[in-house]
Amino acid sequence: QVQLVESGGGLLQAGDSLRLSCAASGRVSSPYAMGWFRQAPGKEREFVAAISSYGSSTHYAESVKGRFTISRDNGKSTVYLQMNSLKPEDTAVYYCARTRRYSWTTMYADYDYWGQGTQVTVSS
Repeated sequence: QVQLVESGGGLLQAGDSLRLSCAASGRVSSPYAMGWFRQAPGKEREFVAAISSYGSSTHYAESVKGRFTISRDNGKSTVYLQMNSLKPEDTAVYYCARTRRYSWTTMYADYDYWGQGTQVTVSS
């Protein structure tokens, strides 16, 4: 079993920056690709960013490209999402997830472990 715990959410204003963290525990001896998703009220969960198992490759949703950066520290079993130039439309619950793939993936079904989510609210 793998447990994922997100942290770092909060209430911000448009233009602010925020860094989310996702700490993994349990059976994390082998690094796998990780991803961030988000879900706004009344909307489906959507892909935000993903990173390969050793961080050599990343991928972003068009809506966050150039503003968000995903990174990881395998020594700390932690994945980060640096969010800059936040917009009100970034308001959502942000979830980190782990896939059993080594390369990044945008597919929700490829992820087998999920965190409980952390709320990010951006006011205009």
